[in-house]
Amino acid sequence: MQTIQNLKRKIDSTGDLQSVVKTMKSLAAVSIRQYEQAAQALEDYYRTVELGFQVVLREQFRTQLTIKAAPAGRIAAVVFGSDQGMAGSLNEQIVTHAVEFLENESGGKEPPVILAVGERAFGNLEDAGLPVSDTFNLPGSVSGITPYVQKIVMRIETWQEQFGVNQVLLFHNRHTSQASFRPHTVRLLPLDRKWLERLKKKKWRSRSLPTFTMEPEILFSALIREYLFVSIFRAFVESLASENASRLASMQGAEKNIDERLGELTNQYHQQRQMSITEELLDIVSGFEAMKE
Repeated sequence: MQTIQNLKRKIDSTGDLQSVVKTMKSLAAVSIRQYEQAAQALEDYYRTVELGFQVVLREQFRTQLTIKAAPAGRIAAVVFGSDQGMAGSLNEQIVTHAVEFLENESGGKEPPVILAVGERAFGNLEDAGLPVSDTFNLPGSVSGITPYVQKIVMRIETWQEQFGVNQVLLFHNRHTSQASFRPHTVRLLPLDRKWLERLKKKKWRSRSLPTFTMEPEILFSALIREYLFVSIFRAFVESLASENASRLASMQGAEKNIDERLGELTNQYHQQRQMSITEELLDIVSGFEAMKE
């Protein structure tokens, strides 16, 4: 049977752990809001890029810039996971989704070139038998995402030159609610021909028809760079929001377990304390009776 001192130490340590869990839960909730706001801001950015494509594509003589089928080639994949633990099944889910998708997509051809964003994602990819060519850590806030996006864009250009990559896929978790997410795939390159066709045929929203003075090839290339930037940036913020959503759910479960454990320890402590008091009273009564005799 545990002593009162041991139970008291366990109650104190469990209380400290409860404080840590509550703090992490609060931080995760605050971080989710930060990344949600960034994702909302990116929607306007993305619509602006779409309008730019629509301007270039609306002229018939310029459509030959884009409406071409991309030849089959080597696939590259960027898989977004997490650096830190206590994120539930976030890394397992996105890696399983990426592995299944790439197996169907590659069809037994050359193995894909893979970049893992997050140490935990790297470990899960290695366990799944997929060789990872490089690993990036995750930024700690929205303000730190831009340099990582630029690094990934440069890495894509390197893949195209060294490995003949012409298909680039992004795998990340998409935040769906306060504490839930689901795996998501983005076909980054080549540009979706159906999407470009829809933009080409889409009616302009106002009577003021847009125009431009730049060379169409230069403008189109600039729009592609903006499209790559906003797509990768959005994958970062959605993945980070999902990570914090998963951590929030894990902390909620841990908090419930700790509350239950703390209640059990407190009950045991009270029982032990009561037994100790009872034994002391019995000793006093026994001593009194002995002295009386």
